[in-house]
Amino acid sequence: MKSAVLVFPGSNREVDVAQAIELVTGRKPQMVWHGDGNFEKTDLIVVPGGFSYGDYLRCGAMAAQSPVMAEVKRRAAQGVPVLAICNGFQIVTEAGLLPGTLMRNAHLKFVCRDVHLKVETSQSLFTNRYHAGQVIRVPVAHAEGNYFASENTLNRLEDRGQVAFRYCAPDGTVDPDGNPNGSIRNIAGVFNETKTVMGLMPHPENAVEPMFGGCDGRALFEGMVDALS
Repeated sequence: MKSAVLVFPGSNREVDVAQAIELVTGRKPQMVWHGDGNFEKTDLIVVPGGFSYGDYLRCGAMAAQSPVMAEVKRRAAQGVPVLAICNGFQIVTEAGLLPGTLMRNAHLKFVCRDVHLKVETSQSLFTNRYHAGQVIRVPVAHAEGNYFASENTLNRLEDRGQVAFRYCAPDGTVDPDGNPNGSIRNIAGVFNETKTVMGLMPHPENAVEPMFGGCDGRALFEGMVDALS
């Protein structure tokens, strides 16, 4: 599986996700600078976390206008899978690749801790190593992770199975107590209509080895290898 990881000014998780990809594929991903609108063909594009452009103006808004994102949008339209994590999720929503928006956390504080996620579907190239209803534990680290969309958009996401993960309690209960940022309907990650683009706020790349405190994120990367190799 050939992969590419984008790098923006202010990115800080590109190395983390590159290491996770290398761990499960045995192959280093291509690191693509934000100004490069013409990079090698690849099976997967990853938009990593961080603080692109210092989160000035609005999180992800400036990065969404980068030359590389025009090419990402073109390839995504052709069916090339895109995984967008944390700030990457913000970027792809700003770019129109996913519905909704990420707002300031409801409690107006940066949150950095492990959270529990309920897997909503196994029917995607990103989640095929999980089963629907499974609870996993991965870290979050963000100040603007509060997912919001209109009621009509939310209902469409629900009807079409486009919700990937929800914040939950350790036993899988979906309630406000398990929601770290106020996201509407506890949504932690969503797909596009074809499920070839997925964005999520938590960091599965930081839950791939025991020394990180858990391996629940590793199946996401292994599932992509299964689907794309």
